Amino acid sequence: MARFVTPLTGWIYQGVAGFEGHLEAEIGEWNVSWGNLYHGKALQEPVFWHQNIWLAPFQVEFDSISEAVKTLRGIQRNWSSVLYTQFRRGALIQSQLPPLSSKPRRFPWILPDVPIGAWTLVNSHTMIASAQCTSPFPGGIIVFEEDLAGPPSRAYLKLWEALVRCRTHPQPGERCLDAGASPGGWTWALARLGPEVIAVDRALLEERILTMPRVSFIKHDAFTLKPETIGPLDWLCCDVICYPSKLYEWISRWLDAGICRNFICTLKMQGTPDMETVRRFAAIPNSRIVHLYHNKHELTWMKTA
Repeated sequence: MARFVTPLTGWIYQGVAGFEGHLEAEIGEWNVSWGNLYHGKALQEPVFWHQNIWLAPFQVEFDSISEAVKTLRGIQRNWSSVLYTQFRRGALIQSQLPPLSSKPRRFPWILPDVPIGAWTLVNSHTMIASAQCTSPFPGGIIVFEEDLAGPPSRAYLKLWEALVRCRTHPQPGERCLDAGASPGGWTWALARLGPEVIAVDRALLEERILTMPRVSFIKHDAFTLKPETIGPLDWLCCDVICYPSKLYEWISRWLDAGICRNFICTLKMQGTPDMETVRRFAAIPNSRIVHLYHNKHELTWMKTA
């Protein structure tokens, strides 16, 4: 085994490429950073602008690659590297760990309930690792087998990832609302699962989406539709470009009505993120807010029954 294994206090936050400044603003201060990894205190308030959080970090001093591998394998099976230096040495260590599939996933995919640890090298003989992480994906990354012909855009990948994280998805016989549906990427993804899909937007969907089985279309501003006009839903999905505060007001009406079981909504950001509204969404019972791997300058709110 390694010469020294030392627990580290606090957490390690893995930033999102291009949005590290948002994470830095959330965590406030940190002890040290390695690449886009920040070692800071374990915060009581939730942090959202991250790709992963390492919840039980420790430092390993080792003499050889086999020693580093043996240390990790002695803790658990699944490990994924997040390297910013020592790439060749890191690749050699990862190659001797049990393999993790790198193949794109075919949706729908049920997420296995197994832990995936994360590790990095800070120099040739020092490793930082954590067996417990918040992301269920290796390094916070999930890649799907894409459909290059069916959907009108790649926005459906966000919905797929959110549904995988929810560990459930719309079923035949259920009823879904896609708010702000044009050009139809989320409607396409929902309809392929078999439920009834009500698409709402002021702009039309592409014709091939409109003619999909079980898809109906309402030409309207979704935010001016009242819940009682639509009726009970199993899923409300929204990828509308709007201020988060406006979305919160509309979603609140649905929550007050109590006629929808599951929600997936994108919180679009312009410039400095509206973290006050993000926290209001996060405070809704049974909610989660994450920065999906397929998100850009946006977060995703999910609430499941």
